[in-house]
Amino acid sequence: MFDIIANPIVAVVFFAAVIALIFTAFNSFYSIGPTEVGLVRKRFGTKLPGDNPVAFRGEAGYQAQLLMPGLRFKFLPVYAVTKHPWVQVPAGQIGVVIAQVGNAFPIGAKSAVYKNEFGNFSDLAGFVRGGGQKGVQRPVLAPGTLAPIHPVAFLVITKMHVFGVPVSDDLKQRAVANKLTFAIYGLEEKQLEVTRIEPRATEGGKVVDMIGVITTLEGDALPAGDIASRLGAFDDIRALEEEQTTTGEVVSNSKLIETILGSKNSEHNSYQDFQAFLTKGGKIGLQHDPLLYGAYNLNPFLVRVEQVPMLVVEQGQVAVIKSYVGLPTEDTSGASFKFGSLVRPGHRGIWEEPLRTGKYTINPRIYQAEVVPTAILNLNWSTAVSEAHNLDKGLDPIKAKSREGFEFSIDLQVLIHVSDTRAPRVISMVGSMKNLINEVLQAAVGNLFRDKLGGMPAISFIETRQAVQEEAMTHIAEQLASYEVETKGVYIQDVIYPPDMVKVLTQREIANQEVETFKMQQAAQEQRISTEAATGRADMQKQLAQSEIGITIQKNNADAKVQDARGQAEFIKQTGMASADVMRTQGFAQADAIRAQGMAKADGFKAQNEAIGETGTLLVNVATVLADNGVNIMPQILVAGGGGALDGLAATLTKLFAQQAGVTTVPANKNLPAAK
Repeated sequence: MFDIIANPIVAVVFFAAVIALIFTAFNSFYSIGPTEVGLVRKRFGTKLPGDNPVAFRGEAGYQAQLLMPGLRFKFLPVYAVTKHPWVQVPAGQIGVVIAQVGNAFPIGAKSAVYKNEFGNFSDLAGFVRGGGQKGVQRPVLAPGTLAPIHPVAFLVITKMHVFGVPVSDDLKQRAVANKLTFAIYGLEEKQLEVTRIEPRATEGGKVVDMIGVITTLEGDALPAGDIASRLGAFDDIRALEEEQTTTGEVVSNSKLIETILGSKNSEHNSYQDFQAFLTKGGKIGLQHDPLLYGAYNLNPFLVRVEQVPMLVVEQGQVAVIKSYVGLPTEDTSGASFKFGSLVRPGHRGIWEEPLRTGKYTINPRIYQAEVVPTAILNLNWSTAVSEAHNLDKGLDPIKAKSREGFEFSIDLQVLIHVSDTRAPRVISMVGSMKNLINEVLQAAVGNLFRDKLGGMPAISFIETRQAVQEEAMTHIAEQLASYEVETKGVYIQDVIYPPDMVKVLTQREIANQEVETFKMQQAAQEQRISTEAATGRADMQKQLAQSEIGITIQKNNADAKVQDARGQAEFIKQTGMASADVMRTQGFAQADAIRAQGMAKADGFKAQNEAIGETGTLLVNVATVLADNGVNIMPQILVAGGGGALDGLAATLTKLFAQQAGVTTVPANKNLPAAK
């Protein structure tokens, strides 16, 4: 040892070697941070087999074993160690993994087969043993992933950083020139974010529900004639129809629609488990089942998402579905229907059953929905447009010429109705509601008014406007009935007349108004005269009223007197009739008494007559009557004569009768007149 030191040259070399050894030993220790890994590259060793850039058996090159966090020793002359951060995926982002080790995948494949034991790709040895393949890996690293992934075996692409060391010369050159970013791999910034399906606000502030239409970039080819992939194809629809044939029970259209719209996304975790998607028979291209509301970790190399509005069928609408996928077309419209095919849901063609009010997650790339208003539809042939449906946007006022060549502009309103059950047939005939209006209704309405107006004078059209409107209603109703559309009304809203005709009509109307004015003035004069006469009558109305009242009073008094007289007359009449009845009764009684007395007297007179003779009997009875009445028949001076008593009585009675008659004395001499 001292001999070596004594030799200056040897000593320098020795100390230099010791210092170099110490320096090498010191620099062979590596402090690996808590979120770092140490990538070891061996300078000496056998050549790596194949085209793998990572050594598993001590070959020269990048070693499979990483240095984990802590103080690690790797002898500097043999190994070179570089530090790399752990792969960390920020929240709201994904990490796309590209393997640079493993087996080559088959020609035509675009991604590597994934197995559950691969985990998050932090076990490189397990990945290689399990048959991991180079290239794009099908799963992606979820947001928040933190893993010590081998930087040479795998590249992890995130939005903010690309983790790993590229082994491709091309990528190395790009990395040196531009820094390694996602753009080098043909990706966009948004593709490295979590895919979110959520409502969107339009410019007008309206919120629109969205769905995600999926296109896959890997898988087996679609069967001939198919344009979209559906797991299991439409075997479930075929099974329902076969079950219907077996049991005889008709499967409802609503059940078929529910089966078709039922998503199978759960079988591959909404395309997030792309390996499960391929394993279950998923095909490349457009997919039948869209994504609904949510957040999804989708591999941008394998899955593309296009967000489109959800199908919304409002109240008063139905959606007629034109299906471009499904079982072969089987027409159910019948032989009499000559305007295309109607099919049951699940077949290609126009579904015979429309979708009614609701929201539907239906793929608009393979199912075309024609929304048909089933409420009464108001169409305007004018500058105004109905904001409810905007279907009359292309309808302008109708231009027509009269027989004389006058040009008219007619604003028209037509009300139509399409039944919900007939909507598929209508769409099968005309294709769309726009075609119905622009091709069918526009022609029917425009030609009608042009033909009608062209064959009649302008004035006639103006005068018979109501009749023209009714005729238009009949004509349009017949035309639309052949398309199974109801016509609810046709109304001429406004007519813009030619300026020349307007001038003539205006002058005519002015003349008519002048005539009417003269008539009104004449009527006013007549009314004035009538008013003055009425005023005069009104002035005399008081006297007239008093006179009329007096007349009324007198008339009433006279009527009262008449009534009173009638009452008295009736009273007298009734009283007289009563008195007459009494007198009649008394008379009958008296007559009976007198008759009895007379009979008695007659018997007495007969006896007297037999006794004293007729004259004596007469005188006795006269005297008796006079005595009964208080007449004194006894003579105050008895005159004796030659006669008897009866002669004296007779003389006395004669004198009495003469006094009662106004004769004082009856002379003895009959020939002399009596003295008064």
